Amino acid sequence: MASPILNLTRGQLARSSRGCLPALLTHTPSTTLPTTPPPLTLTPRRFKSGPYGYTQSKALVFTRFGEPADVLHLHTHSISPTLPQGAVLLRTLAAPVNPADVNTIQGTYGARPDFASQDPNSPTNKTRLLLGTPEPAAVPGNEGCFEVTAVGPGVDAGKLKRGNWVIPAGPGFGTFRTHALVEDAVGRLVKVDGTGLSPVQVATVSVNPCSAYRMLRDYVDLVGESVRRFASADPPRGGMWFIQNGANSGVGRAAIQLGRLWGLRSINVVRERETVEETEGLKAELKELGADVVVTEKEFLDRSFGARLKEEWTRGGREPVLLGLNCVGGQSASAMVKALGPRGCMVTYGGMSRQSFPFPTGPAIFKRLRFEGFWLTEWGKENPEEKRRMINEILDLMRQGKFKQMPVQEVKWDWDTEEQVLKDAIQGTLAGFRSGKGLFVFGDT
Repeated sequence: MASPILNLTRGQLARSSRGCLPALLTHTPSTTLPTTPPPLTLTPRRFKSGPYGYTQSKALVFTRFGEPADVLHLHTHSISPTLPQGAVLLRTLAAPVNPADVNTIQGTYGARPDFASQDPNSPTNKTRLLLGTPEPAAVPGNEGCFEVTAVGPGVDAGKLKRGNWVIPAGPGFGTFRTHALVEDAVGRLVKVDGTGLSPVQVATVSVNPCSAYRMLRDYVDLVGESVRRFASADPPRGGMWFIQNGANSGVGRAAIQLGRLWGLRSINVVRERETVEETEGLKAELKELGADVVVTEKEFLDRSFGARLKEEWTRGGREPVLLGLNCVGGQSASAMVKALGPRGCMVTYGGMSRQSFPFPTGPAIFKRLRFEGFWLTEWGKENPEEKRRMINEILDLMRQGKFKQMPVQEVKWDWDTEEQVLKDAIQGTLAGFRSGKGLFVFGDT
C-alpha cells in the first residue's frame, strides 16, 4: 500500500517556509499493515529556508516619498540559494532607526532614491529586480548588524565566511529587512569581530559615534592645543573646551564620552524635560558619561549665560571654547556663536529646530570664527579605509567598557510581526522626548 505521505499535495510538501510539515509517522512493525491510514497530524513550524532552499525574506520598502506611516509597506520575497559571483546572503540581527532614515523616506535628506530613473542599474531598479516589487523601490535604513549565512563563488574566505558579523560599509544599504543578498560583498561590507559585543552595539557604531569622532578630531586640534597649553606658563585646569547642543542625542552622548577619553572638557545643552526631577536626572546621567557642564536650553539662551561661561568655567575666557557642535540651528546656534572664543569653529551637522540661522557677520570678522558643515556620508566616501579603522577603534572601546551605546527602545521583528508595528516604530522616531533610539531586534525570521 502506498505511504500516506504521498496523499499530501505538492503545495503541502513545498510549504516548508511558512506552512506545516507532517509529523513523523511511527508504527510498530507488524506482518499486517493497517487497511486505513492513520490521520496525519500537521505541526506548525517555521523554517528559514523555503522550497528548494530558497530563503524567505521580508523588507520594508517605499516607492514614493512621504510620511513612513503612509508610504512604507512590508514586502515578502524569496532569495535563490544560488548566489551570484562575489555575493553573500545575510541575516539581519539588529538595525537602529535614525532621524536620517525618516528624512530619506520623507524625501528631505541629502541623498534621495531616484524612483524615476530609467537606468536598469540604478539602486531603485536593482531593488525592484532583486525583491520583485512591481515598481522601482527602496529599502530604508543605513545601519545594522548582520550575520553571513551563505557565501557565493569568488568570495575570499579569508575576508568573509559563514558566521561572520558584518555592517554596511557605506550609506543607502537598506537595513530594514530580515535578509539581504549583497553583491560585491567584500567591498560593500565591513567584517566585525563580535567577541565581547552585542548585535545592538555593533549595529549602532557606524553613524553617531563616527560622526562625533570626526567632528572632535577634524576641525580643531583640541588635543594638541591642550598639550601646548599645559606646557605654557599659565597651564589650564583641564583639557580644551567644546560646546554642543542636542547633547542627549546619539552624537551628543558619543562626543561626551570620546571627549572625556581624550582629556577634553564639554559644555552640553539639552532641552528641559516635563518635570524638574526629570531634567536633573538627565543632567546627572550625562555627567556620569563624562560631561563637565550640562545646562538646559533655557539656561543657554538666558542673557546671563555669557557671564557664567567666563566666571564659572573658562577662567575669564583664558580657557576659551574653540569648537561648537550644532545640530539644532535657530536661536541655539546663535547662542553658540556667542559662546565661541576667538578663532573658534562651529560645525553644523543637523537642524532639528527647522529654524533658519542668520550668518553672524560681526563674529565671523572680529572673532575670526569658522563655520563648517559635516556630513558623514560624504566623508565616508572619501575615506573608506579610515572609516573601517575608526569603527574598529570604537568597537574596541566598547569591549573594554570605556564607551557605552546610547539607550535604545527595542522593537522585536519576528516573521509574524505586523507591518503596522514596524511602521509605527519608524514614524515615532522624530516625535517628542524618547527614552531611547528605536531599534529593530530580529528574532525568528
